[in-house]
Amino acid sequence: RYSLFYNHLKNIEESEGGLDKFTKSYKTFGVNQLEDGGIYCKEWAPGAEAVFLAGDFNGWNPFSHPYKKLEYGKWELFIPPEDGHSPVPHGSKLKVVIRAQNGALLYRISPWARYVVRDEDKVNYDWVHWNPPQSYIHKNPSPKRLKSLRIYESHVGIASPEGKVASYKNFTHNVLPRIKDLGYNCVQLMAIMEHAYYASFGYQVTSFFAASSRYGTPDDLKEMIDVAHSMGITVLLDVVHSHASKNSEDGLNQFDGTDSCFFHSGYRGNHQLWDSRLFDYANWEVLRFLLSNLRMWIEDYRFDGFRFDGVTSMLYHHHGIGTGFSGDYNEYFGLHVDEDALCYLMLANHMINTLHPECITIAEDVSGMPALCRPVAEGGGGFDYRLAMAIPDKWIQIIKELKDEDWNMGNIVHTLTNRRYEEKYIAYAESHDQALVGDKTLAFRLMDAEMYTNMSVLMPLTPVIDRGIQLHKMIRLITHALGGESYLNFMGNEFGHPEWLDFPRIGNNESYHYARRQFNLTEDDLLRYKFLNAFDRDMNKLEERFGWLASPQAYVSEKHESNKVIAFERAGLIFIFNFHPYQSYVDYRVVAFKYKILLDSDAGEYGGHQRLDHNTEYFSEEYAHNYRPNSIMV
Repeated sequence: RYSLFYNHLKNIEESEGGLDKFTKSYKTFGVNQLEDGGIYCKEWAPGAEAVFLAGDFNGWNPFSHPYKKLEYGKWELFIPPEDGHSPVPHGSKLKVVIRAQNGALLYRISPWARYVVRDEDKVNYDWVHWNPPQSYIHKNPSPKRLKSLRIYESHVGIASPEGKVASYKNFTHNVLPRIKDLGYNCVQLMAIMEHAYYASFGYQVTSFFAASSRYGTPDDLKEMIDVAHSMGITVLLDVVHSHASKNSEDGLNQFDGTDSCFFHSGYRGNHQLWDSRLFDYANWEVLRFLLSNLRMWIEDYRFDGFRFDGVTSMLYHHHGIGTGFSGDYNEYFGLHVDEDALCYLMLANHMINTLHPECITIAEDVSGMPALCRPVAEGGGGFDYRLAMAIPDKWIQIIKELKDEDWNMGNIVHTLTNRRYEEKYIAYAESHDQALVGDKTLAFRLMDAEMYTNMSVLMPLTPVIDRGIQLHKMIRLITHALGGESYLNFMGNEFGHPEWLDFPRIGNNESYHYARRQFNLTEDDLLRYKFLNAFDRDMNKLEERFGWLASPQAYVSEKHESNKVIAFERAGLIFIFNFHPYQSYVDYRVVAFKYKILLDSDAGEYGGHQRLDHNTEYFSEEYAHNYRPNSIMV
């Protein structure tokens, strides 16, 4: 693998003038404004017989501005300035016109287009030349690289209680202050890369270089990131390089009239479950396109890194379909591994670490590929973190299948601590996957229909709501403290957002009712959502103070099956969890020295029963317990 990576890197140095020049192609491909007012255009269309540029600027004449054919399927066009001004005005619509091998004329959006919009009365997107007289100027430096991440996974379009597509401006003014107050130091943005189908959650990308126009302009997004940086918040992009939308009118598919171009042809170029196209990572121009795409998002928009979606699909020819992973090394090495895709990921991480070492990369991989989060120089994938995807599945299985008295403490601890040595994991109890229609959030699984009737403080605290609120806090805290080296939460789940997430589609009569986040629920003093919100905030603030995520893995001193107690030490703190459904304990011995309560899920401000005295200081005695010389009674 390292040899393949090294050969690619060597070829880039020899034939392209180095990685820096190769990945700067986003400044030359597509349609670009020159300093003298002229326009330079460049495309890669190996299957085209001829290429032209048409648009508002030439009255949509498909033949007046032909491209010149270059080597290796590339085409270029220079349009001189007109009286010192650009011949293609800002805001004008454009299309690349491709004469296919069968003679047909295809009107396409450039794969490198920076801004595409859709009129309300149209189905397809239009390419709009984005060259404002004054682009947004960033005012704030990016935050320093964080030792650990507390990630707020977000979707701009649903980030409002109102039933509509919310905007970058709304996120800037209303959501970023909330994220900061909750103690998160990183926001991970989904569905930013333009996608024609809103209900795809942003995972069917049509224009890779365009920020979604449904939320506002590119400058609105730049301002949003700039304001986040002013608050000390790191901003990550959920990048989709694992596949692309099948759209051809406003996507990459059949750009030059062939079924290949950016993708594998035939069966290998189609994802059977996602109904999308799969990139040919062995193709030189595909590497240029994808690597340049990453660099553009960093340098133009100031993103601080990426969460790579669908890495498991990329790593294997079977794409993880119908395949389980047990950890046996035969599952990770063999002809079923897509070495070209893995090499691309190594190149991507190498480029980011070389040109922008402050940036962070995260892999969404369910397979557990060894060394994915080790440096490329060691033969690893080069990622900084991987998602601990087994953890939310475990919580769902426990809540769904087991009675409270049957919860297995050893199994919970094993799942939370079972990670590859010296590879960093991002723990989470639930993400956007669990919030989608057809699934249930933890809060909804725990409290279900009673969330509609019994979340008011004016109503008696029912057993279902009481159990749900307490377990919601405990599950999130133990996941936060024991499960990894960073933590992630999907927006709204911190306070137990009711109901599911469902985007407007034919099946729900194009309704926005479930495509929103009801942040207002936490601001109502008469609702119990405020308790969960406060606990999540104070949990994050405590981690910020003591830094357990950046500390070595915890020492688990107790996982008692009959008592349903888990106790562990991390970052100088003692974490004690009583998961017993009805048994409390007095004078319970745990490993500890002197201690004082810092966070208590049973406190009144978190909707608990206030059974512990927070003013008491507890002192240890020289009484050996669980292989430690000192212990304490709690």
